[in-house]
Amino acid sequence: MGGWEGHKLKKMKAYVFPGQGAQFVGMGKDLYDNSPIAKEMFEKANDILGFRITDIMFSGTDEELKQTKVTQPAIFLHSVILAKTLGDAIQPEMVAGHSLGEFSALVINKTLTFEDALVLVSKRALAMQKACEINPSTMAAILNLDDAIIENICAEISQSGETVVAANYNSPGQLVISGTTNGINIACEKLKAAGAKRALVLPVGGAFHSPLMQPASVELEAAINATTFHQPICPVYQNVTANAVFNPNEIKKNLIAQLTAPVKWTQTVQQMVADGATHFYEVGPGKVLQGLVKKISAAVEAASA
Repeated sequence: MGGWEGHKLKKMKAYVFPGQGAQFVGMGKDLYDNSPIAKEMFEKANDILGFRITDIMFSGTDEELKQTKVTQPAIFLHSVILAKTLGDAIQPEMVAGHSLGEFSALVINKTLTFEDALVLVSKRALAMQKACEINPSTMAAILNLDDAIIENICAEISQSGETVVAANYNSPGQLVISGTTNGINIACEKLKAAGAKRALVLPVGGAFHSPLMQPASVELEAAINATTFHQPICPVYQNVTANAVFNPNEIKKNLIAQLTAPVKWTQTVQQMVADGATHFYEVGPGKVLQGLVKKISAAVEAASA
């Protein structure tokens, strides 16, 4: 039996990290109250960000927490600090993150330091917020319609002068589209007419993972290129390619492209399973990714870390 075949017979652990939308008021408070390590990291984050994000996370309003500049660092902090408190219990053999979650994944596989990643997440959030303000834009979830039909309708609408693209391939039968507000409204009508079970406009601040994020991508590129990326201890499966990546320069390139490219979550999980993942552990707020993983592959186990 070859080495790789033998390797695939053992239980392989994959750690996955959620993105925007997983936030809730009170997130992380139990960690802060019960773990000195967590408390120290949260306080360091308050210093780095220049405002007390912990106040908003633990006892703010839904509205305050929903601001992109708060949401993204908040979810990142919850994921990474939870992972740190679990210590040696987390021994990743592969990692992936959904959109923003990719930054959490890159701290856990030691590509980025906690501090550097937090600075990048904050800059990314501010740049995305700014890009959202340039163009009225949004996203919509399309349920139970073939990906190819969705892609074709988006392409047709984009040819008419609006921008609409497939943004998040979340699981079979769940694809999120992204674009100008008008373009998304037209797309929702056309996709329902084409047989979609639901076409639901999402409560988000803008068209993430679309060409409308190009101004943010330019800002983020400068910040990423000024940051040290280390050799990871295990591969990260990145949103843009859905493949295992070890090379720090390639990781950088994919992280920059991620803002304007679709999140290939379905393809990512499928590739991780093909490469031997048997158990998926979600680290961070909520259980969204566990549900998606189970929809993508019934053969694997998925749970909270």
